[in-house]
Amino acid sequence: MTRAPYRGRFAPSPTGPLHFGSLVAALASYLEARTHHGQWFSRIEDLDPLREPPEATGQILRSLEAHELFADEPVRFQSRRHDAYQDAIKCLITQGDAYRCICSRKQLQENNGRHPNHCRDGHIRPGDQPFAIRFALKDEESHWHDQLLGPQHQTVRAELDDPVILRKEGFYAYQLAVVVDDIDQCITDVVRGSDLLDMTAQQQQIYRALGALPPRWLHIPVILNEQGQKLSKQTHAPALDDEKAARNLFAALEALGQEPPGSLAREPVEHILKWAVGHWRREAIHLTSR
Repeated sequence: MTRAPYRGRFAPSPTGPLHFGSLVAALASYLEARTHHGQWFSRIEDLDPLREPPEATGQILRSLEAHELFADEPVRFQSRRHDAYQDAIKCLITQGDAYRCICSRKQLQENNGRHPNHCRDGHIRPGDQPFAIRFALKDEESHWHDQLLGPQHQTVRAELDDPVILRKEGFYAYQLAVVVDDIDQCITDVVRGSDLLDMTAQQQQIYRALGALPPRWLHIPVILNEQGQKLSKQTHAPALDDEKAARNLFAALEALGQEPPGSLAREPVEHILKWAVGHWRREAIHLTSR
């Protein structure tokens, strides 16, 4: 079988400006794409307006531009893709791969994850009572290969692990939207943080239910702060200083185990990226967070 041309992406949620951990993930995905002579895209996963400051998207895009991480197509915004997500949900419900759920989080906790309203039976109909839509997982011992971490095994439990794909508030969930857009953009390879590793087997079932093969996966360690917490808005990670783009990229290469020569730190961004593409070694990535 002919291998499809490499297509990768960086897909941040605009909950705040890019921080160093985001840059490390963006750079790793960019270098993987470029060293495979592939294409690289940027996607803004703006699905939850309640958590997204209006200025965050612009800050993210300006940071990517300052670090010369230029995508091969115009940026995609998930907030403009609601029709595609709704079509996917209709398809999944029709196939019996998704269902309406009126159970509250408290009810599920009190029933050890089982649905006291037997929502998976498919008897919940649109009406006055608010409902979410969940993907109906199948019991599975999932085995797959991560391009950095090697062989992986995850146990998927039907009903107990069923993810929400449309929230009661009407917001489309990450688990659905990321798969729909990866399929639509023909993404062949996903490079992302290891904090998303645990949901991979579930997402693979959604890919298959929508008639697509899952991409290849490469999970990199997340960057931690001094307290051992993942850098994020919730842990008050400082925004990137775009005026120091060259220094930021050099530090990101060090965090990825690439051992750039010290003289590179004084070079312009263009030269740093050229060196990085020519010397990229995914196997040099440290398997523990830094």
